[in-house]
Amino acid sequence: MYKRQALARRLLTDQLDFISIAKRYIRVREFGDVLERIIPTDGNQGRLGGKAAGLILATAVLNQAKRDGRYRGEFRVPTSYFLPSNGILEFIEHNGFEELINVKYKPVDEVRQEYPLVERLFKSGSFPPTMHAGLEAMLEKTRETPLVVRSSSLLEDRIGHAFSGKYKSLFIVNTGPIEKRLGELQDAIAEVYASVFHPDPIEYRRDRGLIDFQEQMGILIQEVVGNEVGGMLFPLFAGVAFSVCEMRWSPRIRRTDGMARLVLGLGTRAVDRTVADYPVLVALEQPKLRAVQQPDEIYRYSQHEVDVVDLNEGRFESLAVDRLLARVGRQMPNMTEVFSLYRDRQILPMVGIMAQVEPSELVVTFDGLTTSSFPRHLKTVLDLLHEALGEAVDVEFAHDGECFYMLQ
Repeated sequence: MYKRQALARRLLTDQLDFISIAKRYIRVREFGDVLERIIPTDGNQGRLGGKAAGLILATAVLNQAKRDGRYRGEFRVPTSYFLPSNGILEFIEHNGFEELINVKYKPVDEVRQEYPLVERLFKSGSFPPTMHAGLEAMLEKTRETPLVVRSSSLLEDRIGHAFSGKYKSLFIVNTGPIEKRLGELQDAIAEVYASVFHPDPIEYRRDRGLIDFQEQMGILIQEVVGNEVGGMLFPLFAGVAFSVCEMRWSPRIRRTDGMARLVLGLGTRAVDRTVADYPVLVALEQPKLRAVQQPDEIYRYSQHEVDVVDLNEGRFESLAVDRLLARVGRQMPNMTEVFSLYRDRQILPMVGIMAQVEPSELVVTFDGLTTSSFPRHLKTVLDLLHEALGEAVDVEFAHDGECFYMLQ
C-alpha cells in the first residue's frame, strides 16, 4: 500500500483526498504500464496532471470492479502517452519566455488583448532536446493515425476544480514523413501550453483563489477513436456523461438517474456546446424520455453538423450530416442506432426501409441506441466511479460501433 501511495504522490498529485482513493485502486503493475508511456524530460520530476490522473484512476476503479465481479461490461482506453508537467517549465526556459509567467496578474482585458501574441510566440518556439527526442521516439512507435493532444494541468480535473473547457484540446492527422508528423505534434503541444495564459483560465483561477498557484501543464496524447470511412476518421458516436442529472426535462427524471449528451462523430459538439447545434440528451435510467416530443421539434433541435478528421485534406473538419452521409454511403456501421427517418413530418424508425432513404431525410435521434443495453452500461460505469470517488463525476467517451472507450 505504501508503494502505491508513494507512486500516486510522485506521478499523479499531492492532493491528499485523491491519493487516499488512488492507493486503494491503482496497482503497482498499472503504474508500471503508465511509466512505459511517459515522454522523457530533462528534469523527470513533473506529474502527469489532472486529466491523465483522472483517467488512470478511473481505469483502475473499473478494473477492480471487474475483478470483484461488480462490473461485467467491456471498456477500453485509447493508446495514450504522457508528457509530464515540468515540460512546460523547460519549454519556457529553453525559449526565454520567463517574463510571461507574471501575465496572470495583469487586468483580464489586457491579458485578452495580448494572448494572440503569446500564442504566436509559443508556436514559434523550439523544444528542448530531450523532449524533442522523446516525442520523436513516441511517433516512431505509434501508427500513422490521428492523435488528439489534450491539456492535463496540475489544477485541471482535480477533485473540486474541474476547469472544464478552459484549456485546449487539438486534433492532428499524424500522417506522412516523421519530420512532418513531429512538427505538427510540437505545434499542437505549444498551442496547448500557450492556453495556460489564456484569459479564461486565468479568470477562473482568480475566482477560486488559485491565481498564485504555479500552473504547470502536463500533456495527454491519445490516438483518436474511430473508423476510417469515406476518407474520414470518426467514432460512430461520442459524448459526455454525468453521474447526476442536474438538468431534468421531465418530473419523472430523478437527479440520481444520470445523463449523457450524445453526438454523431467526434465528441467536440457534446463537450464544447454550440449555439446552432444540439446533442441528444439521455436520462440514463429512463432513456426513452425525450427532451423534445414533437417531430418538427425533434428535427429542429437535432445535430446538423458532424466533426470528423478528414484524412484526405489532413485536417479537422465539420460537415453537414447529409454531406457526411453522401460521402460514406452505406459504409457507416450501426446506422439504425443513430438515425431515424424524418418524412411527412413524422419520426420513423429506419428498420426495413434503408433502400428508400435519402440522406436529407435522416435525423440524429439515437432512438436505436437508447433501446439497447448501452444506457445501462454507461450508468453502471458512472455509478462505480461516483461511489469510488465519493462525489459526482463526468466522463468523456467514444464508441466505434463495437467498443466503448473512456477518453477522460
